[in-house]
Amino acid sequence: MDDKRVILAAIAGAHGIGGEVRLKLFAQGVESLKRYKSFEADGRTLTLSAIRAGSKYPVARFAEITGRTAAEGLRGTTLTVPRSSLPPLAEGEYYHADLIGLRCVAEDGALVGEVVAVENFGAGDVFEIAKADGRKFMVPMKAVDIGSERIVVDPDFVE
Repeated sequence: MDDKRVILAAIAGAHGIGGEVRLKLFAQGVESLKRYKSFEADGRTLTLSAIRAGSKYPVARFAEITGRTAAEGLRGTTLTVPRSSLPPLAEGEYYHADLIGLRCVAEDGALVGEVVAVENFGAGDVFEIAKADGRKFMVPMKAVDIGSERIVVDPDFVE
């Protein structure tokens, strides 16, 4: 089985002089990262030694990063884990990573496009759908029916 990588955080920069880094989280908080011992980061493995909440960004220490210069060199690096290592979901719950790439069809089965992003601007999740001609449009999650291999889009939202 192809176990795709899921981005949980990105390194935002160095914190202090000892090699700690600030993280931009794409997960549900600092606690959600504590369950992982290591992350893949641009083809190398980083072993999590400690993580804590910071004033603006969480702060992490990795065993392999020992100084500020090394930490600064990782700015922008994403931290990934295999999809199979994520906690199981309840019925009706989805990881965004599982939705990206799904085919989108109209109620009659005609191909509309493909999910290229899932955003949340505060009022709930919104799908960004790319059509075959390259144009994109957005649809609120409430206007779709999510299946295991496709998403059916409410016709009022198809452009």
